[in-house]
Amino acid sequence: MNGSYNGYQIHTGLQHSIIRPQQPNCLPLDQVTLPQKLQEAGYATHMVGKWHLGFYKKECLPTRRGFDTYFGSLTGSVDYYTYDSCDGPGLCGYDLHEGETVAWGRGGKYSTHLYTQRVRKILATHDPRQPIFIFLSFQAVHTPLQSPKEYIYQYRDMGNVARRKYAAMVSVVDEAVRNVTYALRKYGYYQNSVIIFSTDNGGQPFSGGSNWPLRGRKGTYWEGGIRGVGFVHSPLLRRRRRVSRALVHITDWYPTLVGLAGGNITESEGLDGYDMWPTISEGKESPRLEILHNIDPLYNHAKHGSWQEGFQIWNTAVQASIRAGDWKLLTGDPGYGDWIPPQTLASFPGSWWNLERHTDIRKSVWLFNITGDPYERYDLASQRPDVVKEMLARLAYYNSTAIPVRYPAEDPRANPELNGGAWGPWAGDDEEENWGDVYHKKSKIKKKCKLCKPRSFFQKLNTRIMSNRI
Repeated sequence: MNGSYNGYQIHTGLQHSIIRPQQPNCLPLDQVTLPQKLQEAGYATHMVGKWHLGFYKKECLPTRRGFDTYFGSLTGSVDYYTYDSCDGPGLCGYDLHEGETVAWGRGGKYSTHLYTQRVRKILATHDPRQPIFIFLSFQAVHTPLQSPKEYIYQYRDMGNVARRKYAAMVSVVDEAVRNVTYALRKYGYYQNSVIIFSTDNGGQPFSGGSNWPLRGRKGTYWEGGIRGVGFVHSPLLRRRRRVSRALVHITDWYPTLVGLAGGNITESEGLDGYDMWPTISEGKESPRLEILHNIDPLYNHAKHGSWQEGFQIWNTAVQASIRAGDWKLLTGDPGYGDWIPPQTLASFPGSWWNLERHTDIRKSVWLFNITGDPYERYDLASQRPDVVKEMLARLAYYNSTAIPVRYPAEDPRANPELNGGAWGPWAGDDEEENWGDVYHKKSKIKKKCKLCKPRSFFQKLNTRIMSNRI
């Protein structure tokens, strides 16, 4: 998912898994996006690259969600050269789009190069006197692992083939960032620009990635799955050349960039994010006290989780995670929880996974002082039940604000063979959204939660937590 929307997953209905190509699903149409707010502020808005926020109706497409132009792929994973995308055996289609039409005949050029070329063209033809927002969503370094041969040669000594290809793909992205920055300078934008480079999740060790020494991998709630890296580069920064360890979440980009652009955000919008520009630019303290990583009621429930384990406050069978100050709590099944070393051996991953290392499946609650223990090695849940209870209360509070999960059954009309051989919208915009077959999975046992109070309660908790660091 990208950072164009403004709320936690539980407030969009997208808290479970991803949007599959055949699902009649997309970012809810009542969600106001970042580019829409920037358009209101007078910006030209352009998107290049991977969308992956749904496309079953034309109303869901990027050009209907705030972007003046769009060039890229709508699904989650495509071939870097042919732009073919498959959702299972025999269910494949072409996925490269120009605006709202299929960009036939554009295959053959490596996607990172193709997308960079498009951004440079946009900058070359735009009038720098009009403010501009470009969202460049590279496909790299997602699978499939593909790279031009000339970039692989410098990593020929790497024993692991997947790691070698991955490194080459990263090098192409590095070069692309340089070329886009050069274009900003060349065409007169640079001095008044802000460049944000960020990832959307942790690496996948099966496919060349590495989160070492963090725990876990992409798709899990361990730090290796959710702690992202990135940078902000701008002549407008007041304090530069430094590392920020402030608490920042992807939802913060929305108010931060709208505020920076002179746009208008009202309290009635109920944002989950905060304006982080003073924190990023001047090094001021982050206004964010906590992060709801997610609550996913549809994920496989932990066998040993229960309301009893959650002090009658929270069903610990449910997959969820929250960060508060120095503390991080996980419940349910957080996903594969090992510490995976960099893949340097040619036989990796087989030799490593044969050791049968895994998370203790008998547990359903974990608590870490994530500031002092970012590698999540020392579970403090049994030592600090007071902190566990208060953080479970925060989960319960957030869950009370959640909307039902949007995860509909696949629609056979999405088959590319029925749509000229390409992925694209298949439902009419006049079709009503029918969520009758959506999972509305809710706990059968309802409990009254005396601790489930709004933020003012937690601010007191956070003060105590911060003053009792372990």
